[in-house]
Amino acid sequence: MRRRNRFSIEPKYILIFFVVLCSILLVASFKYKEKFSPFRAVVGDIITPMQKGINSVGAFFTIKTDIFTSKQELMKQNKELQSQLDNISYENRILQQEKYELSELRKLYELDEKYASYPKVAARVIDKDPGNWFNVFKIDKGSDDGLEVDMNVLAGDGSGGGLVGIITEVGHNWARVRAIVDDNSNVGAMILKTNENCIVNGNLKLEDEGLLEFSDLEKSDSKVATGNEVVTSYLSDKYHEGILIGYIKEVKTDSTYSTRYGYITPAVNFDQIETVLVITELKEELNPKPVD
Repeated sequence: MRRRNRFSIEPKYILIFFVVLCSILLVASFKYKEKFSPFRAVVGDIITPMQKGINSVGAFFTIKTDIFTSKQELMKQNKELQSQLDNISYENRILQQEKYELSELRKLYELDEKYASYPKVAARVIDKDPGNWFNVFKIDKGSDDGLEVDMNVLAGDGSGGGLVGIITEVGHNWARVRAIVDDNSNVGAMILKTNENCIVNGNLKLEDEGLLEFSDLEKSDSKVATGNEVVTSYLSDKYHEGILIGYIKEVKTDSTYSTRYGYITPAVNFDQIETVLVITELKEELNPKPVD
């Protein structure tokens, strides 16, 4: 049994039909305006809300498009500003670092001028023992730079700086320093104003107070006062004479009333040491013993 072909019209004929119909309606509407007025009113009532809706939708998408474009532009500007800010921050860090390094170099220069009679070499701290104080630390210069055990180490500070400690171990490109605040340190010292001798002892228990202690200051009629300078003594067998250790903080008398002891504010800030000067001559070289 044969199937019947379905009825179909080609799209082009439908298009032609509606074009012709629209043309006829257009001509008729101009020719018979009065008769078509009710029809136009009805069509207007139907079309106008549709046009408003279409306009509203169009306005909505226009606003959204403008917002999206503005957002994209703002994101681009923000990215450019962030890049500029990053560059400024980096340059600021470099300037701060250079300023700090310049300050450290100025301190070393002032310290070098203060002890101009001693030959010296500058070094950086590269490692330290645990703890807040730099009681034992390592520097980046060694035997290749002429450093030896028992050479004196200095550091600058806001008050001019002074004695840090002494070298205890040397490698070809490094050296270990024991600071005068270490428990194992004892320095022959002298009160500069009264020429009285004493011993400056390291004591890590005084770390939180930032102080050194001294002992064996003989009882005498002279008055050692707060603020008096304490320097290395000529009696010391390893430390060069006259290097600033610190300033008298407090003086006490022992239970036997025979000697005095007390506390010293160091000339160096042992909480933070980054650069040092090493005196490259031993004391025994500057003061050779007579040959028998």
